[in-house]
This record gives sequence, structure tokens and C-alpha cells, in this order.
Amino acid sequence: MGRLNDIALATQVAVLGNKRAFDQLMREYQSPVRRFFLAQTLGDEMLSDDLAQDTFLKAYTRISQYRGTSSFLTWLTRIAYNVWYDHCRKTHPQPLPVGRGADTDLPADYSPSHWEGQGVGPDLYAALGQLRPEERTCITLQLVDGYQIDEIARITGIAANTVKSHLKRGKEKLANYLRQNGYDR
Repeated sequence: MGRLNDIALATQVAVLGNKRAFDQLMREYQSPVRRFFLAQTLGDEMLSDDLAQDTFLKAYTRISQYRGTSSFLTWLTRIAYNVWYDHCRKTHPQPLPVGRGADTDLPADYSPSHWEGQGVGPDLYAALGQLRPEERTCITLQLVDGYQIDEIARITGIAANTVKSHLKRGKEKLANYLRQNGYDR
């Protein structure tokens, strides 16, 4: 969808209460939102679906706050990030330990089926599990979703230089993990 079309649909929802317009936005953007959550939850599909549903519910109730100064997807991803942040605060009141082992990061019913046919190896979630949460967020926003550093900063509320640091450290950790597990450059 184009930015003007997104603005028009968001306006129809905000002003007229047009639920079909919101359904159209939701159909367009549910895959990127779900993909974001799958990366953050290391493949937990049920939790990802729940968090995506919360994201769209919040987006619907706050759609009048969308001003069109960024893409609708950037605005929606900011909401998704806040939903993820709130979830982490509720479930992990203490900071998450750094450098956790991959076997403790993956859900018991882990399945790489979401990534099949997308050229992503089955070790992706294990590799992402080696990252600190903020590194994982920055990495997935850039490498999976294609956001630029300034957009990641806007979504996460993290300073651009800090985003760069998270990206640098995260990429180094991913490269080391993948090299150690038989992946060549």
C-alpha cells in the first residue's frame, strides 16, 4: 500500500469508524508485525499471535494519533515495540541475563516452519537467542524488516548512536555464533 492510501484508510477509521478500512490495514501489515514478534519471542507462535492481536487492538483504539509523518508500518511497529516492551516488563521484572544458552531460549515446541522456504536456516532463533533483547530488536528491525537506523531509533525510542552500537554488537555476536555452528561467510 502507498503512504497516501494508508493515511486515507487511517482517516476513514478515525473519523468515520470504518472497520473495513482498518481490516484492510490489518491484512496488509499483519505479516510484518507477526514476523517482528516471532523474532523477539524466538519462534513462539502462540505468544507472537497474542502480541500481534494486542498491537492491532491498540492501533485501532489509537488510530486518531497517527499523523502520517512516518509510514503507517513504522507507526504500527512502534506500537508493537511498546507491546513487546510491556510484555517483557511484566514477565521479566529483572533484566534478562546476557549470553543465555540457545537451548534455554527456544520454546519447547520450537519449529522453524515459519522460516521454511524463506532461505533462513533452522538455527536462526538459536542465533537470535544469543543477543540481548535490545540487540535482537535492532537487528530484526534492520536485517529482517529493512528499517534504517533513524527509523529504528524512532520506533524504539533509543538514540541513533546507541542503535548503531546494538547493531554492531549484535551482528558480531550473530557472525560468531553462526561461524561456530558451521556456517561460512
